[in-house]
Amino acid sequence: MIVALAVLLITALAAWYTYVGVGLPMTATPVWTLGYALLNFLMWWIMMIAMMTPSAAPMLLLYTAIKRMGPDAGRVVWLSLLFLSGYLLAWGGFSLLATTLQWQIEILGLSMGAMMPIKSGILAGSVLVLAGLYQLTDVKEACLTRCHSPGAFLAQHRRPGGAGALRLGVIHGGYCLGCCWALMALLFVGGIMNIYWIAGLALYVLAEKTVPNMRVMSRLTGGVLIVVGTYVLISALT
Repeated sequence: MIVALAVLLITALAAWYTYVGVGLPMTATPVWTLGYALLNFLMWWIMMIAMMTPSAAPMLLLYTAIKRMGPDAGRVVWLSLLFLSGYLLAWGGFSLLATTLQWQIEILGLSMGAMMPIKSGILAGSVLVLAGLYQLTDVKEACLTRCHSPGAFLAQHRRPGGAGALRLGVIHGGYCLGCCWALMALLFVGGIMNIYWIAGLALYVLAEKTVPNMRVMSRLTGGVLIVVGTYVLISALT
C-alpha cells in the first residue's frame, strides 16, 4: 500500500507539473541558453515520469510483493523506490535525447505555435511512418513481451540489495524504452505541449503494456500510422 500510494503521488505531482507547464503560452522565439536547455530537459523528464510511471506499476508492485516474502522484507519500500528510480533514470536518458532533438527542431525553425508541433509536413509524415514501421518490428514485439511478463522478467534479472534494485529498474526501463520510444516521438507531431496528445499517448502505452492480446492492436496502430504518415507526406509533396 505504501509503494502504491507513493507511485500515485509521484504520478500526480508529475502530471500536475506537466499540466501547469503545458498551460504556459510561448509567444517569443526561445534562446537556447544552458538554463533554458535544463528547463526543457526537466519538462521532458517530468512529462515522461507522468506518462510512464503508471505503466511500470504492475512490475513494481509484483517486485514489492516478492521482496516482502524474503530476507529484504524490512527494506521493501526503500528497494521498491530504488527500482522505480532506475526505471525513471532510463527515461531520463530518453529525455536528454528528446531535448537535443527539440533544440535542433527549434533552431531550424521547424516547430510552430504554443503547442510546438512540427510544421514541416515532410518531417511530420516521416516520423509517423517510421513510428508505424517500428510498431511492426521484432524488437518492438520482444520488448512488449517482456513488459507483459513481469514474473519472467523478475526471475531472469533480479539481484540482491539496493544496487540490484536500481539495476533491475534500469533494465526494465530499457525494455520499456524499446517498446515505447517511437510512440513518444509522436509528441513532436501532435505537439510537445499538447495536453490531450500527452494524455492520449499515456493511456495507449498503459493499455499496450497491460491489456491481454494487445499485440494485435499494436500492429493495427502501426498500420494506421503508416497510412496517415504516407498521406501527410504526399500532401506535403504535392
